[in-house]
This record gives sequence, C-alpha cells and structure tokens, in this order.
Amino acid sequence: MTYQLDKLTVRHHASGGGAPALHEIDLVVAQGEQLAIIGPSGAGKTTLLATLALTQRPSGGVFHAFGQDPWALPDAQRHLLRARQCLAPQTPPLPPRQRVVTAVLAARLPQWTLWQALVSLVKPANPEAAYGALLRFGLGDKLYARVDRLSGGERQRCGLARLLLSSAQAFLVDEPLSALDPALSQLTLSTLQQEAATRNATLICSLHQVDIARANFARIVGLRAGRIVFDLPREQVTDAMIEALYQNESVPPVVPVLHETPERLAVGACF
Repeated sequence: MTYQLDKLTVRHHASGGGAPALHEIDLVVAQGEQLAIIGPSGAGKTTLLATLALTQRPSGGVFHAFGQDPWALPDAQRHLLRARQCLAPQTPPLPPRQRVVTAVLAARLPQWTLWQALVSLVKPANPEAAYGALLRFGLGDKLYARVDRLSGGERQRCGLARLLLSSAQAFLVDEPLSALDPALSQLTLSTLQQEAATRNATLICSLHQVDIARANFARIVGLRAGRIVFDLPREQVTDAMIEALYQNESVPPVVPVLHETPERLAVGACF
C-alpha cells in the first residue's frame, strides 16, 4: 500500500480559520496503481499532491505513506520516506541560469554526498543519464542549454525528466500537460506511465484535460471544494458526473492548448 487516507483534513492556516483546503478525504492507493485526479480550479488537487509528498502537514484524520505515519516519525526518518516519492509541480523550480543537464541530474541529490553534489555543479556526473531522460521527453538537443532559454513547455518536460533519474517509488505529478500541444502531451503522458509501470511505481496525476484522463487512466478521482465527489473506474464515470463536478465552472477543453505558454514561478521539488 502506497497511501492510505482516512478522514484527512488539511488547512493552510494554522489558526484553523476558513474552509479547509481538503475536507475528510478517504483515499487508498495500492503500490503500482495509476490514477488521475480531476476537478475545477481550486478543488484541492495541488494540496492533495503536496500532502501525499509530505510537504503539507494534515490538520486532522489519518495519513499513512508506505505503511507509516510520516508525521509521527523523527525528521530524519520522514526525510527518508519523502525521498521515496517524487513531486513534479506544474511549474518546476529550475534555477534559470543553470544548465539543463545540471537541473535534471539534481534528481540524484538525495543519493549523493555533499562533495558529489558540489563536483557535479562544475562537471556534471553522468550526463549520459540526463541525456537519456531528456530524450524520452523529446528534449535530447537541450542537454547543455540554459534553463532560462527554454520555453514554458520545455521547462515543464525538463522538470519531468528529473523524475526518471530519481529512485522514487511514487510519482506525484501536477498538471504535466498544461503547456504542451496534443502530440507532446501524449508523448509525455506515455513516458510517465511506462516508467511507472516498469518500476512498479505508483503514479498519481492531476489533469485539467478530462478527456485525456478518462482515455489513459483506469481510475479517476473527482475532487471539488476539497472533497472527493467520486472515485471510480473510468468505465463508471459518466458525462453527467463530469458536468456535476464542474457545475458553475468552465468545463476544461477536450484537447490541451495548442502552443507552449510561459510558466509562472512556483515552489516544488522532486525529492
């Protein structure tokens, strides 16, 4: 079992004021399972992924990751548990003046000593591995480019390439297709799913593109206003359920945007 949530509640403010970002979430995810999370903007998708990645502490309920209560562990043990996961945010926090090869190899920082990390900043360790990861996302020609010379979609895929070099047993991916055209979207999603299947890693992916989620994931979780509205096999998710999930919201387009768009600065990491 990768994750088990029972009546999980998350509040962003320690004072407890206002509505919770997540309210009494029940969710069980088996090791190696692949599922998509859909829902309108502000539904709590990013908060749920951050909670699973141990970057957001729950306010109530029960949360187990890999069979352990992470917030009952000492900091050092919780860090080791966090290293078994890779959180890929929608806008990866890549240093703009860094070369792509260095940014991708940063996925191996948890496995390196401080000295190895410092040396790799000057002379990248195993650039062949970084090239292989980039190639799978169609970015082989960007190995030695500077991050600030990449387009928004290229930076997004560069961040995902880190995931391939990590030793993670769970991939938590937030809106990985938001800046990609349809062809790159399919390549990116296929690469993520193939990698997860190869290493029997759990893949949880939040998606704005409902049709892509329903076409590619066997399990769909619908989230709205911090609550799970449905958690079903895709065959049981009806158009009426989708309409209700996005009621009074703009329903997502049936295909991703047609060009790459500039990214917004965000905080996140591949652990």
